[in-house]
Amino acid sequence: MPGGRLSHQERRAIAAGLTDGLGYAEIARQLDRPTSTISREVARNGGGRGYRADHAHYATSSRARRGRPAMPKPLSDADEYAEKFAAIMVDGGLPRMAARVLARLYTADSRSLTAAQLVHALQVSPASISKAIGYLEQVGMLHREPDPRRRLQHYVMAEDVWQKAWQVSSQTNQSWADTAAEGAALFGDSAAGRRLAQMADFFQVLAEDMSGGAGFEVVDDALTVLATYREAGRVVDADQVAAVLDWPPERVVAALEVASATRLTPEQRAALASAE
Repeated sequence: MPGGRLSHQERRAIAAGLTDGLGYAEIARQLDRPTSTISREVARNGGGRGYRADHAHYATSSRARRGRPAMPKPLSDADEYAEKFAAIMVDGGLPRMAARVLARLYTADSRSLTAAQLVHALQVSPASISKAIGYLEQVGMLHREPDPRRRLQHYVMAEDVWQKAWQVSSQTNQSWADTAAEGAALFGDSAAGRRLAQMADFFQVLAEDMSGGAGFEVVDDALTVLATYREAGRVVDADQVAAVLDWPPERVVAALEVASATRLTPEQRAALASAE
């Protein structure tokens, strides 16, 4: 039947035609098949001089049994969200595989995942996962925890992961500023030097605004103070917080002023008002 698979008998007819010196077009007419079908069949199975019907039939049946690779399963809503989440982080400058690993950790039901689980979830090689984990560990966005029962490493996302990401961005901006300043000094009062000097000024200001100055430290202090109130579960004054944290009272007061300027719940505002 034209278009269907060649039968064993048809392959024997092809072998006989080749032995008799017939061309592909003539064999195709005798079998009511397209000439291209005959030419591909012969080319795949030894060529005009090496074609053997039995061997060709066995080889084709073997390929059919192996079948085609399975189509990838459609992503679930959670998987699609994780990939979208990762894409946003990539746009923000995070390496793609590191972003995919971080997104999976952030959206997982458990607090940690193993390398094997990440390989399965992301359908990538163990080497890709290892490289991404190494980067995230280096910037402090996750850490390892050994499994006491098995020889496995669990990867846990840092609790202050976004603060770490902010700091990494700031460090990157500082590197840009330092490199541009070095170039400005090298090229001096030239077009290139002026461009690099302008670039250095821009990234230096950006780095300082993000984390270089005391302002960032005060915001971090404010978060620490709020966490202390949450742990206490009751209203405490600034002196008590200072004693718990082993800070000077002035540092607590400065953190409270920053915290009170942010959007807080009524309970947090009441706690801060009492402390002040």
